[in-house]
Amino acid sequence: MGGPNEVRAKFPSMEEGTQEDWQIIGSHFGDFASKVADRVLDHLKLLDGDFGGFPIDRMQHSLQTATRAHRDGRDEEYVVMALLHDVGDTLGTYNHPDVAAAILKPFVSAKNHWIAQQHGIFQGYYFFHYLGQDRDMREQFRGHEHFEDCAEFCAKYDQTAFDATYDTAPLEFFEPMVRRVMARPKNSIYATE
Repeated sequence: MGGPNEVRAKFPSMEEGTQEDWQIIGSHFGDFASKVADRVLDHLKLLDGDFGGFPIDRMQHSLQTATRAHRDGRDEEYVVMALLHDVGDTLGTYNHPDVAAAILKPFVSAKNHWIAQQHGIFQGYYFFHYLGQDRDMREQFRGHEHFEDCAEFCAKYDQTAFDATYDTAPLEFFEPMVRRVMARPKNSIYATE
């Protein structure tokens, strides 16, 4: 973040921008983009101490989900998706899977993105019926190529990750993974070689 003396573009609207303006802006992008993992980890930390009535706080749930996936031999990208699957709880209270999926999309496979995006509906299999909703809402996706992957994510890692006695790895264990995965965007209009 630059100060008042930082060299900045001069246009009042983008249509008035010049090559020089966009070179200035472009020169700042790399540094800003390189810190995305830091910002995401800071946001994840907002879940610490937020129980919402659950047996463990949302941060511990996220860590436990990732720990379970890691100990089951999942690759680093999958583990990072597992860690960040609920990162949207604070800003996207009514659509947290969409927020997590949007954050993850540039960095993960189509399968892992789809799991993050749909896990809320699939997780509902375990509790929607207690809230007067259809626990089989996930059936609308039956036949999708990643249906079984998402069902497995919820069954093995997400719905089981509320155990206060589980030996959960700390955030520091996962931080290098997050940094590696988020250092290499795979799917972004802003990613260039």
